Amino acid sequence: MPDKSAGRQAGGGAIELDWSEYRPGNFFDELIGPESLPRPGAAEIAAYLSSLGTHELAERQAAAERAILEMGVTFTVYTEGQNIDRAWPFDIIPRIIDGAEWNRTEAGLKQRLRALNMFIHDMYHERRIIADGIFPAYIVESSKNFLEACVGAKPSGNVWANICGSDLVRDSDGTLYVLEDNLRVPSGVSYMLENRIVLKHVFPELFRNQDIRPVGDYPSALFDMLCSIAPATEAEPEVVVLTPGIYNSAYFEHSYLAQRMGCELVEGSDLIVNDDNCVYMRTINGLVRVDVIYSRVNAEFLDPEAFRPDSMLGVPGLLRAWRSGKVALANAPGTGVADDKVVYTYVPDMIRYYLDEDALLPNVPTWRCADEDSLAYVLENIADLVVKPANE
Repeated sequence: MPDKSAGRQAGGGAIELDWSEYRPGNFFDELIGPESLPRPGAAEIAAYLSSLGTHELAERQAAAERAILEMGVTFTVYTEGQNIDRAWPFDIIPRIIDGAEWNRTEAGLKQRLRALNMFIHDMYHERRIIADGIFPAYIVESSKNFLEACVGAKPSGNVWANICGSDLVRDSDGTLYVLEDNLRVPSGVSYMLENRIVLKHVFPELFRNQDIRPVGDYPSALFDMLCSIAPATEAEPEVVVLTPGIYNSAYFEHSYLAQRMGCELVEGSDLIVNDDNCVYMRTINGLVRVDVIYSRVNAEFLDPEAFRPDSMLGVPGLLRAWRSGKVALANAPGTGVADDKVVYTYVPDMIRYYLDEDALLPNVPTWRCADEDSLAYVLENIADLVVKPANE
């Protein structure tokens, strides 16, 4: 937002902002374009903000922060061995994405996830992309996230990553790039949902006058997707959300989604796998068969029989139940093989290989330091680059 010096005092203490005097810095301004005019789709928002005084904006920011505290929207910060719950930070100035741009972005994200799922399935089966020389074998062979116990497994529809959280960033010219793909235990959607609720509370006028796409149906869409991967059953599938517990940084989200979907929120100790390879939930009325588990536990902790024997978060025999088709897991164990900074650089190649298409969304320009020429470039320009560890 421009400061008071960029506008004229209007009646009632409001500040009439003169956007022609506003000069964005060396970054992409989501609201104001290069000609100092509101971007397409943002004209009404800009006019509305111009009609509010700085005092009114401050009041509405304070109202948003109070609402967040009352709603209990928090995230956990681990500092010096202590768990500190902090209120979710919220900026009341909304970010506008034009409908046409969002359609392209949505198509690009779907394309990307299709290719990533095909890659994961390929890694645990034929490894065609390696045999054809598109992807180096050493990346998988050295990956700590490749799970040998998942080789040959076939989740419902060969879909391993049912939920994906892809981080998007803008360049100074406005280009949207994919920064990374979070496939193991993607987190954060609850904050997006709560942000929309708070924004409606703070700026109800915007939603009366703007054609804004809704997001509130996400929990029902998530529940429908989870039901769709359930093993065949005549009854309505029993879906549960598996959480590591109250000390996890995303516990707010786990409880929030379980409540919104009408599902039980369970920990590993609430579930057992019997000799029939079925998963059951302990209840006060006895054992209840579980058909689908929305897991928010890292794969290596899911089953002490198959992975880490010291895990207190998982369920003994869970991998056996999943591989036998008696229970569905979302996301499936093994998705981490594609959740890596080096694998990320090959996603455009995966899209061409598996889908015979060009990527609709580009990666951030990235150099693989295993390549000598790329390494030389990185060392020469390291002051201007971000260096990330490969394979964690």
